[in-house]
Amino acid sequence: MAERTLIIIKPDCVQRHLIGEIITRFEKKGLKLVAAKFMKISEDLARQHYAVHKGKPFFEGVVKYLSSAPVLVMVWEAQGVIDMSRKLMGSTFGYDAQPGTIRGDFGCSRGYNLIHGSDSPQSADYEIALYFKPDEIADYNLADSSWLYGKND
Repeated sequence: MAERTLIIIKPDCVQRHLIGEIITRFEKKGLKLVAAKFMKISEDLARQHYAVHKGKPFFEGVVKYLSSAPVLVMVWEAQGVIDMSRKLMGSTFGYDAQPGTIRGDFGCSRGYNLIHGSDSPQSADYEIALYFKPDEIADYNLADSSWLYGKND
């Protein structure tokens, strides 16, 4: 099975009308969208999401930020999707991110960072389970998958 990652288009990105632009970048890369949910994350769910950071000085701020307005939560799938997604997103904050990345092209905040992506297969499994039941994730093949993921053997 291909790798999966959780991607969240965060409140600032939604409020700035960037949802379509972000999805387009993931699709043009060749990644497969297998689940999506537009929702407002509760503070309790945000605390679970950021549990690994509990006790750090920024914890309460990121909980408040993630639960402040609607988000688009998605699961994307492909071989190497976590690494590819993190490269598409760019450095954590826009002022550091390279042009051509999502954060580099659209971000300049030192606090808001537009998008979240899982940083490992373990965190992806944990995060996906927070937002989606197994039957909410579609299992299908892209018609062009042999061109997207093919090898020249």
